[in-house]
Amino acid sequence: MQDLLRLLTTGRNKMPMLAAMGRVKALQSANLHNSIADIAAIDLPTLSTAISSDEKTAKALLVACKSHLKSSSSSSGSGTTGNKRSASDTLLSLTNTSGLSNKRSKSAYELSHEPQTPAELEASLALPQPSADEEAIEKCVVYTNRAPLVLVFAERLLRYTMPEQPLSGRLSLAQAVVSANSRSKAVSIGIEKGKGAEEEGWGAGQPKVRILGREVSVLKRSGYEWKEEEGEGEGQEGLSAVGDVGGQSTATSELTLKEEDSGAGDGDGDGVGESQALAATSSAWTVSSPITVKQSTFIARSTTITSPSDATSALQTLLAQNKDLREASHNISAWRVQGSHGILESSNDDGESGGGRHILGLLQADNVVGVLLVVTRWYGGVMLGTDRWRIMSMVSRDALSQRLRIAGTVGQDALWGLDLEGMKKANSVVAGSGSGMPIHRPEGARAYILKAFASPEPPVGGGKKRISGAALDREREANLGLLLGALDMVFKSWEGHVSREELDRKAWAWYVQVRPDVAGGVAGWGGKGEVKLSDILKLRRASEWVSE
Repeated sequence: MQDLLRLLTTGRNKMPMLAAMGRVKALQSANLHNSIADIAAIDLPTLSTAISSDEKTAKALLVACKSHLKSSSSSSGSGTTGNKRSASDTLLSLTNTSGLSNKRSKSAYELSHEPQTPAELEASLALPQPSADEEAIEKCVVYTNRAPLVLVFAERLLRYTMPEQPLSGRLSLAQAVVSANSRSKAVSIGIEKGKGAEEEGWGAGQPKVRILGREVSVLKRSGYEWKEEEGEGEGQEGLSAVGDVGGQSTATSELTLKEEDSGAGDGDGDGVGESQALAATSSAWTVSSPITVKQSTFIARSTTITSPSDATSALQTLLAQNKDLREASHNISAWRVQGSHGILESSNDDGESGGGRHILGLLQADNVVGVLLVVTRWYGGVMLGTDRWRIMSMVSRDALSQRLRIAGTVGQDALWGLDLEGMKKANSVVAGSGSGMPIHRPEGARAYILKAFASPEPPVGGGKKRISGAALDREREANLGLLLGALDMVFKSWEGHVSREELDRKAWAWYVQVRPDVAGGVAGWGGKGEVKLSDILKLRRASEWVSE
């Protein structure tokens, strides 16, 4: 199947992956697909009927299969050892009659190195077992640069904020974060100039998720089914814990919070801290970061609804269960749902003149349907004028962006991180079918972090013997296992005590706290430094380690 998919998605007559998969399924249904050789031996009318297409299309497939067999045969019989080319490269040169160079971009879904089944893919990406040896973690110091540390932070974080993602998805999404951060840094220090792919609109219309505070464009892997067998794979126990927090399924609950003992808030408004730490209802409200300006604090919430009665009920339940919201100055609301004869929508100012219309306008502008949006304001005694519209927009968009992580745009589908810069360089067209969309491959991300965490060099004259390359690789992998264990301990200590959004926000601040110290500007680009894993352990929630 992989050989045929490569054949259909490369060469002069290449087609989108989804169309190619449909063609393969048609051949399978007709019991005609055992191998490319079998297809090459089929007569033209039979093949045309099997793929439900015209004779010209069937003939093109037949010719491609025969050319593939011919090129494979000549390649295997040549006996040459230099300048080896793959069968797909040879096929490309045979079918390229325009005289163009055969150095073309591979399909975004090239399957030449991908195992046949999801289980095999996930197994091939296995990372070192996270260490549970706290004493060894305390003593460990790694020597690395910042990019791989961001990648590992993101991959571990996603096990707790997006537990539905398989390892392949976590690695791909983490690499997307690293790529976006690197691009921003390169521009800020003058290494790169001009607009990035995202600024130019590449990936427009694709869903996004927020990881370590950065939004990245993603591609849904609809139908990708994976299941980690009990007792297999690294961190299985952690996955089980995340999958069912506080007795609520991750598919139905986005926020599972426990009130912090301190009750500390981020703003000056009474009860704001308590509001952020209260448990959400089973309708899965998403909550923005609070914004406080001149002692007025704003927080937005959003939840999924399907009817006007849903909106009324959800708002009533929210206020009934949250005393601090009932005591707020305003709870401005707006909602939109799909009715039988068009969109139904409504808004309520709750005393903030024009506020309901303003946030309804945000829903309309982004064509958001099936959502109730509530903006809460605690008035601080100082008039904000038109500034209040800007702040309402900010918290509203923050809350709405979080909806991508629950049932809706992304839901529980496995995801790939889109490589927008790669898309721009290849001048690919973004299409809703997923055709021509380069992704961040998980294999590259895994290979990168396996070799990124060395031990510090001994001091001059320290007398440490030189060790072999294989021994260095083992040392780096052991260090990675210790790092993974340290991060798991941190994230587990906070799990269930803060929302997933809050954990995401905290994680970036934690990374900044422990990242290697390198020179500023161009001089520090790619620079390395030491990271003490004992510093990472100090990020655990206080009650988890102070008494130890």
